[in-house]
Amino acid sequence: MRISYVLTLIQLMCLFFLGHDFSYSQKAQIVGEVMDGLTPIPHANIYLEGTALGVASDEDGDFRLQNIPFGTYVLKATSIGYYSYSKKIIITDNETKHLSIFLEISTEQLEESVVSGTLKAVSRTESPVPVEVYSPTFLKKNPTASIFEALQNVNGVRPQINCNVCNTGDIHINGLEGPYTLVLIDGMPIVSGLGTVYGLSGIPNSLIEQIEIVKGPASSLYGSEAVGGLINVITKSTEAAPAFFADSFISGWGEYNLEIGTKINFGKNTDALLGVNYFTYANPLDKNKDNFTDLTLQNRISIFQKWNYKRGNNRIFTLAGRYFYEDRWGGEMQWTPEYRGGDKIYGESIYTRRWEILGKYQLPINEKMLFSFSYNDHSQNSAYGDIPYLADQRIGFGQITWDKTFKSHDLLFGSALRYNYYNDNTTATINADEVLIPSIFVQDEIKLAKEHSLLLGLRYDYDKRHGSIYTPRTAYRWKISGNDILRLNAGTGFRVVNLFTEEHASLTGARDVIVTEELKPERSFNFNINFLKKIYSGNGTFISLDASIFYTYFNNIILPDYDTNPNQIIYDNLDGKSISQGVSANMDVAFPSGLKLLLGATLQDVSSTEAGMKQNQVLTESFTGTWSVSYTLRPWDLSIDYTGNLYGPMRLPLLGLTDPRKEYSPTWSIQNIQFTYKGFKHFEVYGGIKNLLNWTPNRGNPFIIARANDPFDKNVAFDNNGNVVATADNPYALTFDPSYVYGPNQGIRSFFGLRYRFDK
Repeated sequence: MRISYVLTLIQLMCLFFLGHDFSYSQKAQIVGEVMDGLTPIPHANIYLEGTALGVASDEDGDFRLQNIPFGTYVLKATSIGYYSYSKKIIITDNETKHLSIFLEISTEQLEESVVSGTLKAVSRTESPVPVEVYSPTFLKKNPTASIFEALQNVNGVRPQINCNVCNTGDIHINGLEGPYTLVLIDGMPIVSGLGTVYGLSGIPNSLIEQIEIVKGPASSLYGSEAVGGLINVITKSTEAAPAFFADSFISGWGEYNLEIGTKINFGKNTDALLGVNYFTYANPLDKNKDNFTDLTLQNRISIFQKWNYKRGNNRIFTLAGRYFYEDRWGGEMQWTPEYRGGDKIYGESIYTRRWEILGKYQLPINEKMLFSFSYNDHSQNSAYGDIPYLADQRIGFGQITWDKTFKSHDLLFGSALRYNYYNDNTTATINADEVLIPSIFVQDEIKLAKEHSLLLGLRYDYDKRHGSIYTPRTAYRWKISGNDILRLNAGTGFRVVNLFTEEHASLTGARDVIVTEELKPERSFNFNINFLKKIYSGNGTFISLDASIFYTYFNNIILPDYDTNPNQIIYDNLDGKSISQGVSANMDVAFPSGLKLLLGATLQDVSSTEAGMKQNQVLTESFTGTWSVSYTLRPWDLSIDYTGNLYGPMRLPLLGLTDPRKEYSPTWSIQNIQFTYKGFKHFEVYGGIKNLLNWTPNRGNPFIIARANDPFDKNVAFDNNGNVVATADNPYALTFDPSYVYGPNQGIRSFFGLRYRFDK
């Protein structure tokens, strides 16, 4: 996109905002927001005591109290779970007063409820396990077509693109590879292996209540895959969802995203949410001039529906389902579907069909027992050049939990049964992999004293391939004061590996896959120290500090070896150790002026040691930084969000000593700016620029994709041992390889969107 086009867009936006009639600002009014720190408080009551003037804050915590006569008043703000707020207000002329109201959490309800840390709904500050919470307001600061992309602004979490051609990826938490991250929807582990990235696409942001992130092993509650951490996408209840919403945006590259949804009532006891997400990109671009698409072309649709059934005694019964379909391809610019699976024009084409069902049912007995269940079916039809990959994965999950309180003990007993089915057409999968994994677990949170609690947990899983697996954990919480909390966590994790559902490089056909032994389950031990401090200053400024030290030690870890043979990826259990360690900190600041800052940084060392040799893990950054700067111009109903991230050097997969590409990435950054106008009833207009620095990974490199001019290696010469021989056409002795990728190929681009929301 030309810079002149970007400047023109900015000028038009400024003219639109400045040309709007702001005559209403001449009336006496009070505008502002109601916040819990940086979290907006919706539906808070704001009123002038002793008068009939009052309003409720909207979903973003904003309010506008208009038509106020001259005089002296006491303004009050109240919300369930918070101490009330009072302030003397003097109105002397037709003015607009701006007021940021920060409500302090009462002892009865300490901020937002979280469930991911303990499988129980508890307030965030009362949870012995540190849980990070991100609301839809956070997602709106940098609009994206999927949660996968939105996580780029979460400290310590990085969406990793694994292929320059098809752009599939996974989520890294604290430097650990994507297969170590478990993705849940409403607490159900329905997304793993083959479908991880697809679980973070297609759920409309307006239907998301919050995203909870736990960093560190959680296998004692969730079993395999939850070794590095988990991401729990929690959808709204029908009561909290809007009656109707729509959100649509288009980018300067031609990406188009549409989300619509509604709430439907079926009588007094049944209601439902319906959401549809559609995304398309059909504009092949090759700005780095390698004859390959810079961004994969996509066409996808997702339909999500959630039913809520009202029962006696407020017992729970919810049922949700989702259907997902995607057609994506990337490759040489002249590729068309007629070349799919052939060896004339290289392309990677993926057809994905996926459906999911999940639900929760509270048993009709006096004891608090909950039955949770989920099932998903994932079918993938792919062609990587001339190599077909046909795969099916089905995962069924059922779990019953019993929540019991006894004196100072808060007990949780549970039993789960997981069904895994996987089959593909590769030579590594001779027969379909089908297994049942029964599990039992127990957890006891003990109140040692008023401000001290200790959590003990143990899980037992039986896998016929590996026998009995035990995963204990412990957590300690010390509430030093109402605004200071110290947490100590230690636990173990395990993961049963299926390479061909997790390693994209093994599917491209660019390298041979070598498995040297029968792979054993990976085991890990984790230790984490977390300190949280909240500061409420006298002038209305709020500051939150959240810092952690983490350490994870792995046994039997399986890392892909790209270095021993450039034409192979070798897999085996590491005969040594692998360690992920580091420090992480977040700081949130909100000023009375309306300025809000979210700053995060992580310094980490992820390495493996074998035969006395230590080596940094491939595609793992040494440090990260994230930020969000938000400011609201209340008289103009205009919000500005400046977001970005910073990634330190990471080791990259080269094809040998003669590969001219850089061994380590530079320090790089993606930065974005957005303007949002809220002056229309029910509507928001937003627009801005993504990747302000126009950064792409081809900077400083002779090329990104090796042998892009010969993707089928037809002109590559080999010696008798299978090694590549340097020739005039191939002076660096390389083969085709698209795995040298550490960031997106998209450069600077504009975006423009419109939101509509209607609440009955």
